[in-house]
Amino acid sequence: MDTPDPIEGQAPRKPGPVFVSGFCDPEKRRLILVAAVLASAMGFIDGTVVSIAIPAIRATLGATLGEATWINNAYMVTLSALILSGGALGDRFGLAKVFTAGIALFMATSAICALASSAQVLILARFAQGCGAALMVPGSLAIVSRAYPREERGRAIATWAAASAVTTAAGPVVGGLLLASGDGMWRWIFAINLPLGLIAIWLVKVGIREDNARSGEPIDITGALLASAGLGALAWALTHAEHGGIDSALIWTGSLGAAALAAFVLHEHVSRHPMMPLSLFRSTTFAAANLSTFTLYFSLSAILFFLPMLVIAGWDIPAIYAVIAFAPLSVCVMLFSRTFGRLAERIGHGPPIAMGSLLAAVGYGWLALAVETRDFWWGVLPPMVVQGLGMSMVVAPISSAIMHSVEDGQTGVASGVNNAISRIAGLIAVAAMSAVVARAYAAADGPASYGIRSEAAGHGGAMVAAFASVAWTAAALSVASAAVALIGIGIGAHRARRR
Repeated sequence: MDTPDPIEGQAPRKPGPVFVSGFCDPEKRRLILVAAVLASAMGFIDGTVVSIAIPAIRATLGATLGEATWINNAYMVTLSALILSGGALGDRFGLAKVFTAGIALFMATSAICALASSAQVLILARFAQGCGAALMVPGSLAIVSRAYPREERGRAIATWAAASAVTTAAGPVVGGLLLASGDGMWRWIFAINLPLGLIAIWLVKVGIREDNARSGEPIDITGALLASAGLGALAWALTHAEHGGIDSALIWTGSLGAAALAAFVLHEHVSRHPMMPLSLFRSTTFAAANLSTFTLYFSLSAILFFLPMLVIAGWDIPAIYAVIAFAPLSVCVMLFSRTFGRLAERIGHGPPIAMGSLLAAVGYGWLALAVETRDFWWGVLPPMVVQGLGMSMVVAPISSAIMHSVEDGQTGVASGVNNAISRIAGLIAVAAMSAVVARAYAAADGPASYGIRSEAAGHGGAMVAAFASVAWTAAALSVASAAVALIGIGIGAHRARRR
């Protein structure tokens, strides 16, 4: 039977995940669900909790701001570039096999991270850790879809999402408590992945009955390599700019990165089996929702990376305080995201996303002004509550807008593209804002470096000025997200409904 043409404003159809009855015995499905939760939690936690540990890592390893940036970005480069290929590898070689291989690689590289004796070793291990996460994170949802039939899948995925959110939110809390015992405790942030990974692998081994490889589309190796090279080179060029001036290395690396990304787009356009189908972006709603995703997660990632350095290293506040600053975001998303998701289904996706983006902008602008007081409880926490409420208004509506902009069979790849874009936004944010922070710190006559502890006169004030530049940038991008939501997502949704 021919596949029907998509309606205007929607992307073409593509096969989605399929339940396989022999994959897992019904009584063992819960084991697979727990394994999926553990795996996704490990991947998400290592993408967030490291920012809280950066001051301690810099103190023990003597890392520069540029190296600290790469401790974060090395993980994000490979994860962002390869996450779309992870699902295809699972279909080709066996979902459970690739999933457990990803967990094993993640565990091995976590051990290297925990034992790293220098910033360079830690950075290299983080590159490899991102590769493991690229196999593990998409596989965690795919393995649930494969194990549960359609009538039970919705409840299982909801359980997976809720449990993953709770464990991910708990990660920074655990990290903050560990760091409260001393700077050297940052190594346990990585070491804790070993027992969690072993449990997840054991659950998969016990729960899976048949894990047959399936014939499917060829894996887009060329696309993955071009994306990795382009994102890595661009991130290096942006980070290198923190040193001031434009030298030949920066120009050449930035140009090579831009060329690789342009080649990636061209390859995806002509490829018969692209990892990121550009046809999805024919949908106005899909394109606008992803642009809003990029601007919002750029802003969020920049704040989450540089704020802990300010309060821990600049204000000499215990690491657990930085965790408290993140708590409003986690609490608001858990409490209110479903409510705003239902609201978006009734009134359209554009208005809640726009309102939430504006609220986040208010929080960031308030934060930029309030950090001058150097008062954590009244200068940091209240703006972060406003920002958290704003983000709770956009998370579910953006996901819903993505899902509504494509045909049912295309939702898996659409969600994967949106996931990748949110991670690319975080990668570019940390790389680009590192240069902005370094220059703002120097312009404020900072005597040392942003993000390290120093008793030198003027250090705290220079860090405040540098962070304010990050917060104002986040506020401006959040306002831009609101405009995109009102114009792009509204237009796309209206066209789809009108047809």
